[in-house]
Amino acid sequence: MSEPLTRAPAPVLRDTPDLSEDPRSLRVLIVDDHDVVHWGFRVMLGQQPWVQRCLSARTEAEALALTRRYDPHVALVDLFVGAESGPEICERLKSLSPRTQVLLISGAGHISPNAARAAGAAGFVSKDWPAADIARAVRMVGLGMTVFPPRVEPTSTRLTDREQQVLDLMASGATNREIAGELHLSPHTVKEHTSALYRKLEVRNRAEAVSRAQRVGLLG
Repeated sequence: MSEPLTRAPAPVLRDTPDLSEDPRSLRVLIVDDHDVVHWGFRVMLGQQPWVQRCLSARTEAEALALTRRYDPHVALVDLFVGAESGPEICERLKSLSPRTQVLLISGAGHISPNAARAAGAAGFVSKDWPAADIARAVRMVGLGMTVFPPRVEPTSTRLTDREQQVLDLMASGATNREIAGELHLSPHTVKEHTSALYRKLEVRNRAEAVSRAQRVGLLG
């Protein structure tokens, strides 16, 4: 049976300690493969008086190089950085710089607190959260606290037989044109099925779809 999918719930950060008097200035590293994410986080965090410097990395190699050079206090790491695994990047960052606190982030997907802690992360936030709550979570993690929001009750998702066939072929490395030929469908129809898969799996591309499907038991 496949694991049900959920969206990250709205944060509940009202009961956290008052951070207004702490003067610590933080260096923050953003690890994500989307330019708009870098721009948004840099603008948002740049407005915080407690942020000393905001750094950007688009690959694991860049993240490790910046960590060696600048020793960030907090690293925001996407669950999927291109074809790279965010939790694995987290493990390597922590191995290189144990004092760097990692906050896993995602706009499509979730990681359990146990899995996040096992990777060395101090928390998880959704990109859907309000900017003020994300900023507060960054500061909390930078001050040695953890941020793991409560899970909501999951809702199940089901793939149609055709979507499952498309997913299986996608996992084998077949292109949309090859999938169309194998299933005797038009390329446009295959594109519609892949879009439906991305929506149901809450992912953005093929690599994420296959990775997510493997984790929730949709692929053997």
